Amino acid sequence: MNLQRSHLKAATEQQAEISTWQQHFESILDQYLPHAKVNPSTLHQAMRYSALAGAKRFRPVLVYASGKALGLKLDRLDPLACAIELIHTYSLIHDDLPAMDDDDLRRGQPTCHRAYDEATAILAGDALQALAFEILANTAQAATTLRLIRELANACGSTGMAGGQALDLSAVGSSISLGELETMHRLKTGALIQFAVTAPCHMAGANDDTSSRFSDFGECLGLAFQIHDDILDVTGDSALTGKSSRADAALNKPTFPSILGLDESRRRAIALCDEAISNLEGFQGDASTLIWLADYVVSRDC
Repeated sequence: MNLQRSHLKAATEQQAEISTWQQHFESILDQYLPHAKVNPSTLHQAMRYSALAGAKRFRPVLVYASGKALGLKLDRLDPLACAIELIHTYSLIHDDLPAMDDDDLRRGQPTCHRAYDEATAILAGDALQALAFEILANTAQAATTLRLIRELANACGSTGMAGGQALDLSAVGSSISLGELETMHRLKTGALIQFAVTAPCHMAGANDDTSSRFSDFGECLGLAFQIHDDILDVTGDSALTGKSSRADAALNKPTFPSILGLDESRRRAIALCDEAISNLEGFQGDASTLIWLADYVVSRDC
């Protein structure tokens, strides 16, 4: 297929497709979460408060876009999409805690520990993480399920998201190199985004070439996403981003703009977007939505 952007579907068509996926996902996620009135009700309310808060659902949309390219049906991808989003939500709850980033605003509403309390927020994050693995354990064929569980654990563990957060915390107030910053964010942000792209490959039984292309696409996309997030922390409107502006500067955290400057950070993000797209050259499936999402990552305002 021709991967030139001039040959992509109109933006409105892509946005309509993604909007349909988002609406579908919200109803599926609601079904997987415990009912708010089930005991312990406060814990379940906190889980639902954070998980169902207004969000772009970028990672579930990536799952659906990757699955579309590989010919997988939406309902087969639902458990995977929910598991990844629950892991992401748990990480946000914990990242916002006073012991971490001490944030007051997330997804346009008070953070979980502000809406409830610190102990409830910690437990809500713990429970969402456990629920994610429970959902995966109940899906797909045995061999595929085990691989998905293992790779998700790697993506969110000490050599993935949690490890990246540890590096992030240790870098506060410090001067680190660009390479160290990239390594930190490939773990903290990139690993889960990369998994959202590659996991459908396992479910579809994709060959090594396709799996490698999708893995490289996801790795570039994850880092581009974080660079643009750092840019939005400086230039974004909190009414649109749903979180506090200039939070990184307030915490004296190293960021791409603080090391490269805004203009060079933008150039780096766009170059990574182009590199991500180039990995899909020659792929025979319909990767148009994946490509549109790569462009979206470096042009979004929230």
